[in-house]
Amino acid sequence: MRQRLAENPGYVFDNTTVHSREQHHCLTAAYDPMTLERLAQTGVASGWRCLEIGSGGGSVARWLAERVAPTGEVVATDIDPRHLTERPCLTVAKHDVVTDPLPSATFDLVVVRLVLQHLPQRLAVLGKLVRSLKPGGWLQIDELDTAYEPPLLTPDERAQELYETFLRTKTAVMRAAGGDPQWGRRVPAAMRAAGLTGVDPQLRLQLRHAGSAALRLQLHLTHHLQDRLITAGMTEQQLDEVRALMRDPSFCAVSSVMYSVHGRRPRQEKDGKGGKGVVS
Repeated sequence: MRQRLAENPGYVFDNTTVHSREQHHCLTAAYDPMTLERLAQTGVASGWRCLEIGSGGGSVARWLAERVAPTGEVVATDIDPRHLTERPCLTVAKHDVVTDPLPSATFDLVVVRLVLQHLPQRLAVLGKLVRSLKPGGWLQIDELDTAYEPPLLTPDERAQELYETFLRTKTAVMRAAGGDPQWGRRVPAAMRAAGLTGVDPQLRLQLRHAGSAALRLQLHLTHHLQDRLITAGMTEQQLDEVRALMRDPSFCAVSSVMYSVHGRRPRQEKDGKGGKGVVS
């Protein structure tokens, strides 16, 4: 019998779990190529001051630190920064983006990947990130939309139904924690509404197949979210079966859609009285 999920039972990918390191490895392998390519398009270079929210394993922050050296700085934050290590040009800070302040008009570049979709206060946080940018500064938000991730090749109809059950249950788990699994598609409009200009969304799909980083991440989620998936109605047997399915060399599915969206804080903004004034 399907159980009722508790509302807002906490962030689903807590860094304190035994699964957190593998989670970071999977995210790095699956999504760093797109994230880093897009960051490079901003022109980030020596002397820039950058902020990453929810740095996780730190791969993006380390890449940025190399780009801004020797005179720039990257501030890598996480609510639990246990997997982050300081190095030249890289400062680590324990920080809750929902409740803790950020300095205004400070950063040339702010990047946040797969964080806002988990926060019920995502729009308020977006406003805080925009205000932390210098005039002309860049914001990059990378987020998923999990509404489209169909199986393409399964051994039979029952296996297809099992995989689709897993996808639906995973979505229910995210929503119960206050997340929006379709937030990726809403990011461009939200960034424009927050006052950013030049909003530039790009998207990428991958195939989940044997040996792919995208499938490795999906398989990992069956372990990382196991207790929540069972609470939401799946059985241990179903989870074992869906894991076996994803290890089948013939299995193939489409990944979630990853949106990477750029926007810039205007160099001049309305001063609230209909005129123009330089942002302070």
